Amino acid sequence: MSAKHTNQTEPRPPQRNVGFVSLGCPKATVDSEHILTQLRAEGYAISPSYDEADLVVINTCGFIEDAIEESLEAIDEALHQNGKVIVTGCLGAKGDIVKQNFPNVLAVTGPHATRDVMAAIHEHLPPRHDPFIDLVPPQGIRLTPRHYAYLKISEGCNHRCSFCIIPELRGDLVSRPVDQVLGEAERLVEAGVNELLVISQDTSAYGVDLKYKTAFWNGRPVKTRMTELCTALASLGVWVRLHYVYPYPHVDEIIPLMADGMILPYLDIPFQHASARMLRAMKRPAASENTLQRINAWRDICPELTLRSTFIVGFPGETEADFEELLDFLDQAQLDRVGCFPYSAVDGAKANELPNPVDEDTKQERLQRFMEKQAVISAERLKRKIGTTQKVLVDANGDSGAIARSSADAPEIDGLVYIEQPNRLQPGDFVNVHIDATDEHDMWGRIIARS
Repeated sequence: MSAKHTNQTEPRPPQRNVGFVSLGCPKATVDSEHILTQLRAEGYAISPSYDEADLVVINTCGFIEDAIEESLEAIDEALHQNGKVIVTGCLGAKGDIVKQNFPNVLAVTGPHATRDVMAAIHEHLPPRHDPFIDLVPPQGIRLTPRHYAYLKISEGCNHRCSFCIIPELRGDLVSRPVDQVLGEAERLVEAGVNELLVISQDTSAYGVDLKYKTAFWNGRPVKTRMTELCTALASLGVWVRLHYVYPYPHVDEIIPLMADGMILPYLDIPFQHASARMLRAMKRPAASENTLQRINAWRDICPELTLRSTFIVGFPGETEADFEELLDFLDQAQLDRVGCFPYSAVDGAKANELPNPVDEDTKQERLQRFMEKQAVISAERLKRKIGTTQKVLVDANGDSGAIARSSADAPEIDGLVYIEQPNRLQPGDFVNVHIDATDEHDMWGRIIARS
């Protein structure tokens, strides 16, 4: 008697659902993307709601008080809405603050801890393998739109700025091997990314811990160093934008690459102050550099250079004379994009021990004066672009027109370019726009041609 064959399909196991909340800076976003990629690789589904999740992972921020409060509120909400919560990120590295406030969380890890997070998930929600759906795209899972991505080149920082606790939260500098960084960048571009945003705690220091070791990418040697990394990234044919660059002398090597159109003419340099006395109190690296002279030299080489920076007002010991020196610096430096924050005491920061704290009213008054001055500078610098043609990258489109960004605009922190006319543009498209109007932040224009 012949055997009888039947085609029976085994029922698929129900997926395990993980909710995910990502808070904090772009570096934390990349940490979240790594965890999400590993979750999908192991067959977990990412749940859009607390109700559908079997447990929730929260990637927290713990740098300033507002961020700590936001993280604690997110943990509290997840516990009430779901009940099973794993906490990771910078807040998890701040002693027992999470367990003291929420003793019933399942686990707590520090930042950059994908392996520890996954171990906690395995313990409380073991994976169920499904070969039909356990597939992850080569570029991994990302939280940014398809057309741009953050490329983290290192973790941690070797500096000990007195207002900062990043080294305590994320450790000393650990650079990623350059071949790994370039391999990830290549996969992102192949997946449709048109803008790479290079991030770290200190981009200029990239490779110093590895003694600028040479690796091989696509058969050619590349040093683990910022200049060589930028040159290699430029060969991918997409926008490359540098963030968190300290003004070390070798930053001068990057400017000709910008002038030649190899990478975007954009530098995000957190100067933090202009008073030499305040910079010493902050223990800032490169505090002795003649910043204004270097800015002028950079602009001589690359007139299109956009400079973004951040500053702190009301730092302990800041006098009116120190603050006036900062305002004078703004007048002379003519920076394009600027953020400013009143000093906030961060638990564990050495600056909290400094004498002569500045009262809150004075901090707010100085913040207002600072921003009013910078608003005029930013408006004047943008006004110069009226009548010019700008290549822009489209972020969104709708019935009333498109929203885009120029080479001078990083996502979420800088300005926008509004194209107020019907079009068929898609996010990720490049287009040339004639600029008709500007204000202190944004530009308005009309399409000339697809780029």
